[in-house]
Amino acid sequence: MVRRLAIAGIVVVAIVVVATVRRAEVAGPTALVERGPFLDELSVRGEIRPDRSVVLSAPSSGSDLQIVQMVANGTQVRAGDAVVVFDPTSHERTLEQKESELKQALAELDRVRTEQQRRVRAVVAELEQARSVVERRRLDVTAADVTSRVETEKRVLALANAERSVAEMEVKLDAEREVVAADVALATHKVDKARDDVEDTRRVIESLTLRAPRDGMVSLLPNFRAGGPLSRTAPEFRRGDRAWFGAAIAELPDLSSVRMTLRVDEADRARLVVGGRARVRVDAVPDRELAGRVDDISVIAQPDFSTFPPVRNFDVVVALDESDARLRPGMSATARLELDRLDDALLVPASAVFERDGAAVVYVVAGRTTSRRTVTVDRRGRDLIAISTGVAAGERVTLRVPDKIGATP
Repeated sequence: MVRRLAIAGIVVVAIVVVATVRRAEVAGPTALVERGPFLDELSVRGEIRPDRSVVLSAPSSGSDLQIVQMVANGTQVRAGDAVVVFDPTSHERTLEQKESELKQALAELDRVRTEQQRRVRAVVAELEQARSVVERRRLDVTAADVTSRVETEKRVLALANAERSVAEMEVKLDAEREVVAADVALATHKVDKARDDVEDTRRVIESLTLRAPRDGMVSLLPNFRAGGPLSRTAPEFRRGDRAWFGAAIAELPDLSSVRMTLRVDEADRARLVVGGRARVRVDAVPDRELAGRVDDISVIAQPDFSTFPPVRNFDVVVALDESDARLRPGMSATARLELDRLDDALLVPASAVFERDGAAVVYVVAGRTTSRRTVTVDRRGRDLIAISTGVAAGERVTLRVPDKIGATP
């Protein structure tokens, strides 16, 4: 008797198990049709950037742009503070040489002026002496002691010679003054050139110190040359690095207005529109979500070397409508970009809608019965689909094609 009861219990359990398995085969995983807002979003990673910033770049002059001093990343500075200092040693030696050349040019100018003044004074003295001779010869001509015509002619001839000497001395004086002016001008030009060289070298030395144009926080920029040709990331500039002419070394961002930069592929770009709403969550500020909007979408794809092999993506800028004092340039963030929205719709998972004979269908489970229904898709999202007709809220649909359609035996 006991043996018969045990066998009967085993049979009952087997029947229940088989019925459960059959039902699972018919229904499979299911989901409830719900009514609510349909929101299709695209989640993309990017980084925070300021709308406005002052970039400090390496000077366009100088032979050796090696960084010898630099403030730490994130340092608060005041206007006029030194942020980056390049090695001025070679230019300081050049300045010493140029200052020595300037001293020599000034000494040469003084020597030329002194020598030319001496020569002019000598010619002037000769001219005065010649003029005094003319005056004496005139007196001789008009003197009353002239006794003969021959003597008178001699005195007139002597006066003419004296006057000719005066004229020659005047020409000589003018020529000497022109020579003096030319020599002084040449020496002055050398002085001016030497002085300009000194000033230019001083300006170069001054340009080797990058100073903050206003108060702010320093953000050091990446040194792409230090990353290497196969590196996916570039380290920021640091002390000892060598920069190239015009290289952007650091920036002072204005964090009162920030934006997020990101990249999307071609398929996602086609779904984005300028002005579309966005929600941004910064990794370093997890307790707050910032509202924003798509501000710009590039029309040309740019190569993205952060992956291998490189791909071509489109740059997207999300303008944030609000900011946070904790934000810093370069922080990583996730943006949820709104692609489509319906305030009221019937929602089913995307995996619950199938294509049969060119129509969209779902499989509705009612008790132990599964039936196929044709539905009208209103919107498609990555996770959810909005349906306008074919099902009702509260019904349950399968997430895979059932093995059997109809009542479960």
